[in-house]
Amino acid sequence: MKIAVTGANGHVGYNLCKSLLDKGFQVRALTHKHTESISKLDLTLVKGDVLDKASLLDLMDGVEVVFHLAAQISITGDPSGSVFRNNAEGTRNMLIAAKDRNVKRFIHFSSIHAFCQDPQEKALDENRPLVGSEAFAYDRSKAEGERAVMEAASKGFDAVVLSPTAIIGPADPEPGLTGKAVLQLINRKIPALVPGGYNWIDVRDVVCTAISAIEKARPGQKYLVAGKWHSVQELSACVKKHSGVNTVQTVLPFWSAKVGLPFITAYSKLTGNEPLYTKESLEIIAKGSRFIDNSKSRSELGLNPRPLDETIKDLISWFNQNNYIIKKA
Repeated sequence: MKIAVTGANGHVGYNLCKSLLDKGFQVRALTHKHTESISKLDLTLVKGDVLDKASLLDLMDGVEVVFHLAAQISITGDPSGSVFRNNAEGTRNMLIAAKDRNVKRFIHFSSIHAFCQDPQEKALDENRPLVGSEAFAYDRSKAEGERAVMEAASKGFDAVVLSPTAIIGPADPEPGLTGKAVLQLINRKIPALVPGGYNWIDVRDVVCTAISAIEKARPGQKYLVAGKWHSVQELSACVKKHSGVNTVQTVLPFWSAKVGLPFITAYSKLTGNEPLYTKESLEIIAKGSRFIDNSKSRSELGLNPRPLDETIKDLISWFNQNNYIIKKA
């Protein structure tokens, strides 16, 4: 079977491509740039992006299944409009190309952030409404992309939506937000923690669930690919345990972090570096649902999330083996 993957340079994309190849599938991967990690895999690279309609038709030539992972993640808003263009308009372009090429199954990666997090005291499942105009730019863009997929499914197109939570784990060759956070903890770049946390899911469990969706997912269905909620303090303690580094354990109230926001923002603009945290990231930590129901993915797709402790142990081992962690004398 020939399978197309967008977002192949990303954390999930790289691991998905590698696992698909290991299972004997032929893979065509859409990339805006060919990174060293993806270039080493035995797949067909198609240069382009989700806003280039011609490249999407090329990508899906002779393909039976499409995994659409490409997205622009942002915790700093969308001043240029590129987040919405890539995540919403890009998804619509993907659907048009997939229909044109008679793709048999379209598996779309949305996000837990596309769902309204309130009411926080109730379990969040696939029936929770998507966010509206009041939400942050990234959340709105993912919700719009998901709506486009579900609309196509309602008209008979075989499409499935997977919505992961915070993805972490090996391999992470182009470290994303969670991988960078672990490295920052190890390098003691984070001076203090805040209350709150995330629902964490191992990238390997996400990939296994995604591949299972090829045959087992029901057309037109959504699936939450979630693990377990852990506080950022628990994450830091776990990194400390497996890295041997005395990572930060001090927890400051949210108000103190908010006071520092203007200085963090100004410093990031001055240096050209990503901000340590933003208004969006603070709210995600503070208000993200602690009660995410993954029972549908467990029963239908075989999701079996491993413990965060195992994930962090394996991720730090992978970082060490691949020289991402600089040993201090």
